[in-house]
Amino acid sequence: MKLSGNNPMKLWLIVLCAASLPAMAASPAAGPRAWIGDLTPISDADWSPSRAAHMLERAGFGGTPEDVAKLAAMTPDAAVRHLVYFQDIPDHLPGFDHSGVHDPGIEPFPPSRPAATDLAKKNGEAIGVKVKPTGNRRLQPVVDRFFYWLRASRLETHRVNYWWANRMLASRRPLEEKMALFWHGHFATTEDKVRDYRKLLGQNELFREKGTGNFRDLIIGVSQDPAMLAFLDAGVNVKGSPNENFAREIMELFTMGVGNYSENDIREAARAFTGWNYVDLDFVITPGKHDGSSKVVFDQKGNFDGIDVIDIILAQPVTPEYIGAKIYRYFVNDNVSPEMKSKLGRLLRRNNYEIAPYLYTLFMSKDFYSPASVATRMKPPVELVISTYKKMGLTEVPGVPDFNSVTTSLGQKLLFPPTVAGWAQGKSWITPGLLLARSNFVYETVFPDINFVPPDRHPSNVFQISSVADQLAMGADVTTATKPPGREMTSMSNSMADRDEAFNTRLGSYRGWRMAIEKVKPISRATAQLDLTDMVRSAGCKTAQEAVDYLSGRFLSVNLDVQTRTRLAGFLKSELGTADLARAGSYLEEPLRATLHLILSLPDYQLG
Repeated sequence: MKLSGNNPMKLWLIVLCAASLPAMAASPAAGPRAWIGDLTPISDADWSPSRAAHMLERAGFGGTPEDVAKLAAMTPDAAVRHLVYFQDIPDHLPGFDHSGVHDPGIEPFPPSRPAATDLAKKNGEAIGVKVKPTGNRRLQPVVDRFFYWLRASRLETHRVNYWWANRMLASRRPLEEKMALFWHGHFATTEDKVRDYRKLLGQNELFREKGTGNFRDLIIGVSQDPAMLAFLDAGVNVKGSPNENFAREIMELFTMGVGNYSENDIREAARAFTGWNYVDLDFVITPGKHDGSSKVVFDQKGNFDGIDVIDIILAQPVTPEYIGAKIYRYFVNDNVSPEMKSKLGRLLRRNNYEIAPYLYTLFMSKDFYSPASVATRMKPPVELVISTYKKMGLTEVPGVPDFNSVTTSLGQKLLFPPTVAGWAQGKSWITPGLLLARSNFVYETVFPDINFVPPDRHPSNVFQISSVADQLAMGADVTTATKPPGREMTSMSNSMADRDEAFNTRLGSYRGWRMAIEKVKPISRATAQLDLTDMVRSAGCKTAQEAVDYLSGRFLSVNLDVQTRTRLAGFLKSELGTADLARAGSYLEEPLRATLHLILSLPDYQLG
C-alpha cells in the first residue's frame, strides 16, 4: 500500500525505519578514518567490489551487480579512467526526437500575452499570425498561437526530460550524464522563464559536450548560450542602460561565491557584457549596443568585453577554490574544511581548469573512499529515481509512474529549477513528508497504478481548460463556456450571443492546449518490466532471509543491522506462508515486490 493513512505496510515501515537508524553509518566500502582528507590514490590492494559500487554510485547512477563486477575486475586506475575518460566509448543513444512544434514565424516570441496582442494591434500580425480583418475576437488567432507555443514548448520540455532520463539510465558513459546533471544545477535555467525547449535542449547538449573539458570553455559557452541569455535578460543589457543580472550571477553563483567581488565589479562587468544577445538559437553581438569604453574590473582597467571579464574572474585565486569545492561537495563530501578548499583550488589550478583530471584525482583518492564520504550523501531525487531503475535492471524509464510528476513530488524537476541558484542539496532533500513521497515512488513503480492518467494528454486545469472544453462540446457559446468560476452561468445560447471583444484569454488557453496536444508526440507509457522472482532465483536465493540479504545488498550502500534484516525476512516469510522460496515459487513475485518496497523505503536507501 502507498504510505497514507493507517495501513499495515505503514506500520511495518515505521518499525523498520526505527530499527535501521543505527546501521546507516556502516558501509563495506568505507576505508579507515586516516583516509579522511587524503587525496593520494588508493592502491590496487585497497580495491574491492564495494568500492567499485561506491564509485559507480557517485560517478554515475549506480549499477547492477554485473556493472559493479566489471569495474571491480579492473585496477582502480583502470576503473576510474574508464569512467572519467569516456570519449572513446561509443555513444549509442539516439538524439532527441522532435515533435515538429516550432516554426520560424514564432520568433521572436513575445515576453507576454499583452506584448503579443500589442504587437498585433500595431503591426496587424504577431508570431506569424495575421489579425482578422473584421468580426468578433479579431486578435484571437494571435492569442491562440501565443498559448499554443507556451503549452507546446512545456510539453516538449517534458519529453526532453524523458529523453535525458533514458540517457542517464542507459548510457555507457554515465559520468557524461552525471556531469550534465551537475552543471544543470550549477548553471540553472528553467523552461518557466526561457519558454523554448530547443534552447534548454541545446544547453543540455552543451553540458554534455564540455562538462568534463576545460571550465573556461564551458563558462564561455554558457555565457553565449541562448538559454542563459534569455534567462538572465541579455536583451535589455545594452549600452547606456546595463542590466546587472548576468554579471552578478556569474560572480555570485557561477565562479566565485558571495563576498568575493564588489558592487562596482558587477556594474563594470555588466557593461562588458552589453550587446551580447541571441537571435532564435544563435548567439549574436550587436556592436551598437555594446559599451566599448574603458572599464575597471577587479582593479584591472581596459576596454574589456565579456570574454575578457571571464578571464579576469578565472585569474582570481578564489575561483578555482569555489569551483573545486562545489564539485567536491557534489561527488565526494558535503563538508569542506578551509584547508581542503585551498587544496582543491590548487589542484584545479594546476590542471588549468581541466575538469577530467580533477575528477580523476578525486575518484582515485583515499578521501573518496573514507568513512566521511561513503554512504553519507543524501541522494537527490533524480539520482534516486534513475539509480533505482538502474539497480532494478531496467533499460527504459517507465512511463508509469510519470517521471516528471515523480521528480516534482520529490522536489527536483529537470529543466525547472526553482531559482537561478538551482536546487538545495544534502539534508534539504529529506523531510518526513518527502521520505514518504520517496517510498510512494517505489510503490508506484513496483505496483503501477491501474487508474493512471497520462499528464501529457490531460492538461492541468489552467483557466479551467477542462470546463471550457466540456461546455463547448455541449454546445455552449464561447462567452458562456469561458466565464470565470464562481460567476452565475447563463443558459446555453448560440454563438450570435457572444460578447464583442478583441480576444478571449480563456478560449486562447483552451485552444493552445488542444493544438499543442495534437502536435506533441505522446510519451511512451510502459510500466517497469520487473521480474524479482527471476532476480532472486538467478542469485541462488533459497530462503526468505537470503532473498532479503540479496536485495538489500544489491540496492543499499550500507549494511543493514541483524535486527532489521531479520524483521524484513519475517515480513517476507509471513507474506509467503513459508521461508522456502521454492515452495512459494508460483506466487513469489508480489511478496518480493512488497518486500523491496519496504527495503527501498528505509532511511538507509536514501544514502549513496
